[in-house]
Amino acid sequence: MDAKVTLSFNKEIIGQAKQFADQNNISLSRLTEFLLKQITTGEYKSLDELPVADWVNQLAEGKAEYHTKVRKRKDMKGEYLSSKK
Repeated sequence: MDAKVTLSFNKEIIGQAKQFADQNNISLSRLTEFLLKQITTGEYKSLDELPVADWVNQLAEGKAEYHTKVRKRKDMKGEYLSSKK
């Protein structure tokens, strides 16, 4: 049986959480429930002990891929120096 709960969060955090939930095809309510279940069913004594990577991996669709451009040192130096003007 579901129960309603009213919580207050920073607007920016809620926006990011909604985006994350949408990207993972889950409602914000179910995401919150999932996270609370992970916290309460484990034997955690502090926030530092929470296995953040575990739940991120469970919700993620595969490994993260990082796409970066190869930049020349000369270009980076020029960009840096122009930003200091």
